[in-house]
Amino acid sequence: MDFGRLITAMVTPFDDQQRINWDQVRKLIDYLIDEQQNDSLVICGTTGESPTLSDSEKLELFQVAVSHAAGRCKIIAGTGSNSTHHSIQLTREAEKIGVDGVLLVAPYYNRPNQAGLYEHFAAVAGSTQLPVMLYNIPSRTGVQIEYDTLLKLSQIPNIVATKESHSDFDLVAKLIANASSGFRVYSGDDTLTLPLMSVGGYGVVSVAAHVIGKEIKQMILSFVEGNVSEAARLHGELHPIFHGLFYCPHRVPNPAPVKYALNLHGMDVGSLRLPLLPVTEQEQRFIRELFA
Repeated sequence: MDFGRLITAMVTPFDDQQRINWDQVRKLIDYLIDEQQNDSLVICGTTGESPTLSDSEKLELFQVAVSHAAGRCKIIAGTGSNSTHHSIQLTREAEKIGVDGVLLVAPYYNRPNQAGLYEHFAAVAGSTQLPVMLYNIPSRTGVQIEYDTLLKLSQIPNIVATKESHSDFDLVAKLIANASSGFRVYSGDDTLTLPLMSVGGYGVVSVAAHVIGKEIKQMILSFVEGNVSEAARLHGELHPIFHGLFYCPHRVPNPAPVKYALNLHGMDVGSLRLPLLPVTEQEQRFIRELFA
């Protein structure tokens, strides 16, 4: 399975009653495919506010995304949780719907050891024929999938990729050099996409690609085609937005900043569900200036 170079972890649009806005879901999918040039979309990831979504909402989102994308891009379902049994159930339901792959976050809060992490991912992968992308984000989960564990997981045939959301380049470089053939490493941090690609990374699972996807795609393709100086120039131009969407003017939980940025760009994705809050007036000014 080729998920492509540019993947957006899609926000979930809500209406003013905090219900999923299905009309805007469809409009957002069109916008991300047609205007922002995404190869794949992650539905119900962290940026999609997955902790606040019920299973029935997630499954309907998967269904709408698969139906509306209609093969124009791959749909990756966020089915991971900190319960192996629950992750297996949701993965099997997503497979029935027809998604193209699943994203499995490291189990959070209960903080399993490395053996437990391996058994968790192996059990979920073994329950499905779908390709699996791992999601390693220790700042959110409280546990890091270590190099040896990732290397062993890469040998499971349908575990095909990992999203690495940290700055441990020793881990990334060793994994790229030694993982099973065809196993792909994606950046989970827009600011680190080009640095990660310089050591063999494949692409990015992005937040900023909601609003500057075509520019990120150009940066990635410039690097792939050997025009490193052009890729570096584009990285320099885009870096303030990469950084600003997470530090505006201090660290603001994702996806509050990018939801506001989307609303600025004419995509009515609404606000956020508690416990997340919208950006403040000061943060709104900062984001407007990023795109001025």
